[in-house]
Amino acid sequence: MLNWLDNGGGTSQNSLSGFHNLQLDIVGFLAILGEASVKANAQVSTLSKFSLLPRLLPAPQALIRTSRPESLEPDTGKVIGARSGGIRDYINHIAHLVHSIDPLPAYAVRCERISKPSPASTVSAATWGPLAWLSLLGTAMSVALLALSIARNDGFALLATILLSLLSTLIGFGSRWNLTLMRRKQNRRVPRDNIIMKYPHGAFLVVKCDENIARELYWHPEECQYTFGDTTYRIVSLIGTIMLMFGVICLGNSTLPLQLAFAAAYMILNAAYWVVAALPPQWHWDLSCYKVKRELYEGGEAHKNFTQALWKAIAITKSVEWVKIGQIAPVSEAWKAWVDMAGDIVERDKERLEAEGLGGEGSDDEKEGKLPFWDAEQALTDFLNPDEAGKNV
Repeated sequence: MLNWLDNGGGTSQNSLSGFHNLQLDIVGFLAILGEASVKANAQVSTLSKFSLLPRLLPAPQALIRTSRPESLEPDTGKVIGARSGGIRDYINHIAHLVHSIDPLPAYAVRCERISKPSPASTVSAATWGPLAWLSLLGTAMSVALLALSIARNDGFALLATILLSLLSTLIGFGSRWNLTLMRRKQNRRVPRDNIIMKYPHGAFLVVKCDENIARELYWHPEECQYTFGDTTYRIVSLIGTIMLMFGVICLGNSTLPLQLAFAAAYMILNAAYWVVAALPPQWHWDLSCYKVKRELYEGGEAHKNFTQALWKAIAITKSVEWVKIGQIAPVSEAWKAWVDMAGDIVERDKERLEAEGLGGEGSDDEKEGKLPFWDAEQALTDFLNPDEAGKNV
């Protein structure tokens, strides 16, 4: 076995000498591998105070960016206000996290009522989430390697540990930010609204909330307010890049036992970061400031096709204006007639509820569960094939 590592001949002595002279230059590459798993939670990780801990961090170059994002990455979908008429061609990041704990299948329709018991509370990084434990694991690795470097009198390993550990702290300070959610500046009373989120796979989520929550979650992008300006950040990034290069150089010139220790540490950290990157993103955020209650309606959430799903969403919101504003339905004459008929039906149902004192759209007194009956599919078939209308009834 040692003959494979022989750099100086075939004798046992030369073989042993070749093993001791082996340079694991590949360890330096282990320090910069795993960029994708680090990038997956890069933004929320720098929101936590644990990002300031000196620690070993796989692929630290993933956090040394030329520019920092001004807002969180939105999700695919469309947001429409049934009463306000507002429209957005994306779903804000925090709103997606709040409502996607239980993902919607295709053509499903769900209704949720969201409230905020304490207006002063806000969204933050999870204090003791998976990312916090990753930071503590990296710090433990740094302490162990620091002690091992001193014990074995390895100056290069000591320098590598210090440079690569302080690099994470430097990056943490340079990328430090606070999450800002837009708040209403006026205190005038605004009626509740129904927010409709339409997803690409034909699912609908109807959210009942007040105007304050609507502004925070759906209408204004989340803002990233950084502690340091762009110029300071670029200087920090430059220093961090230099520290990374010198750290890798020192690592490549450390003794074999320390290189083996670094290799083991980075393999463990890479595996841990990969596992954490695969976890649901909600685990990394503290969203407890919002209380979400699911409201159930007859017929359940699952539907066979888009027509059934759209009618269910219309029946819950008791409005078709959002369908027209958001261009949710096709623009053919048959679909226009179908939408108009759906509007007439829900308008009559809304008048009936108000007459019975059960409240209108968005009201807290609105009766949960009961929806007007209408064969939406048959109606669409009749509008698409007017000559056959009534024959299948």
